[in-house]
Order: sequence, then C-alpha cells, then structure tokens
Amino acid sequence: MSLAGKTILMSGGSRGIGLAIALRAAADGANIAMLAKTDTPHPKLEGTVHTAAEQIRAAGGQALPIVGDVRQDDDITEAVMKTQGEFGGIDVVINNASVIDLSRSLDLPAKKYDLMQDVNVRGTFLLSRAAVPILKDAENPHILSLSPPLNPTPKWLGAHTGYTLAKFGMTMVTLGLAAEFASDGIAANTLWPRTTIATAAVQNLLGGDRVMAASRTADIYADAAYAVLNQPAATYTGQSLIVEDVLEAEGVTDFSRYAAVPGTPDSALFPDIFLD
Repeated sequence: MSLAGKTILMSGGSRGIGLAIALRAAADGANIAMLAKTDTPHPKLEGTVHTAAEQIRAAGGQALPIVGDVRQDDDITEAVMKTQGEFGGIDVVINNASVIDLSRSLDLPAKKYDLMQDVNVRGTFLLSRAAVPILKDAENPHILSLSPPLNPTPKWLGAHTGYTLAKFGMTMVTLGLAAEFASDGIAANTLWPRTTIATAAVQNLLGGDRVMAASRTADIYADAAYAVLNQPAATYTGQSLIVEDVLEAEGVTDFSRYAAVPGTPDSALFPDIFLD
C-alpha cells in the first residue's frame, strides 16, 4: 500500500486527528492541501495551517496550506482550483473540519447550532461536491469523512441533539455521495473510533486530563484512514467504518501502542460517543 504521489485535499488539519492523517500520508510522499482558518496561533490551541505544512514537508510530503473557511463557497472553489493547479489533480478529499458543542438543546446558542451545521454538514457536502469533477479523473478516488455511523437511538439522539444532527449529517452526506457517484468509481466512506482520541477537543470538552489519560493517540485514526484510502475505490465504498475494525482487517491485533498513557489496558479506555 502507498499514497506516494497522491494528492489529498483536507478541510482543517492544523492539529489533532487531521494533522496525524496528513503526516501518515506524507511519510509516503503524498501531496497534502489543507483548507483551514488557522492563519495565526490560537491562544489555547497549538498549531496553524503553516506549522502543519512545515511538519508535512519534514515528514516527506508536499504541502499546500490554504487559508480559508469551509463555510465560504469562494474559499472552497479556490482551494479545489489551487490544489489541482499545484499538484495536477485530486485523489482524496478528507472532511476533517468539525465543530463540537455537546450542550443540551435549551442551552445551545442558535449561532453555535448554525456553526455546527455550516461546518460539519454544509462544508462536507460542498467541499466534496466541488472536488467530484476532478476526482472522476483520479485512479483511485476516495472521499473520507470523520463522522460516526448512524445510530438513531434515544440515547444518542437525546444526548446532545444539535451536535448529533451535525455529525449524523456529515455521515448522511457521505453515504449519499457514495450512492450517487458509485458509477464513477468514487468511494465515499466515514470513519469513527471506538475510544476517545487524545485531542484538544477531548481535553477541553469531554473531561480534561482524566479522559485524555483514558484515550488513544491520533495515530490509530491515521493508520486506519491510511488503510481505507489504499482500498480499491470501486468496491470499498458506502460504509460507516470503525477505526479498530479497519485495523483488525489489516491484521492488527494489539492496540496497546496507541494508548495515550502507555500501559493503559483496553478495558480502562473511555468509549467514544455514538457507539453502543
């Protein structure tokens, strides 16, 4: 398997899971274009689109940092055209950008609801759609969205309705694209982990150091995404995939190396949301 010479267009990617996926592909010599807002350092979050590009180049890949907003149609068009112009095409679209707010319905500000819908659902749809005409010319085109399987049980529908809608919306967009463009050979799948991943979002929103210590590193997500993107697009599509299942299918039986705190047993890891 190899992504050498492949071109990936990713939303977000300045840090966390998106950056880990980009670095895994960069190790093969892939080209990574990132559409992200983080032009300057954030006071609470490390990394910008420019520092991410430096890390990608250091890992062996080519990087194209594009400062823009996945909510803006013109920025999406510019990102697609710049990526094609720089690298000659697009092989993969990764819908990584996502906003999370786990507030209950009565506590969720309307602006935050709109933001989640705009970034998570609309952004996934419009970035993927804009790239489809170019993906059709790729040898093994993939769309990959970092969203959960549809699990419309009362437990998850009622836990944080606004966020649940936004993440399930990402998945519905992706599965819809898989069906719509199957005849063009474009794969579209989603990918979600069984356990929480040690990211800034987990640190700030899901329980701080306690949950971080009971999480896995972003490398497990990156390795699973790498395996997905190397699958034959014509047949490996329309699936809501689980990170650990993907890796088990690749022959991985020991996940201990992915523990954020070495030595943490699997039984002590914190389960991610949306999975029963």
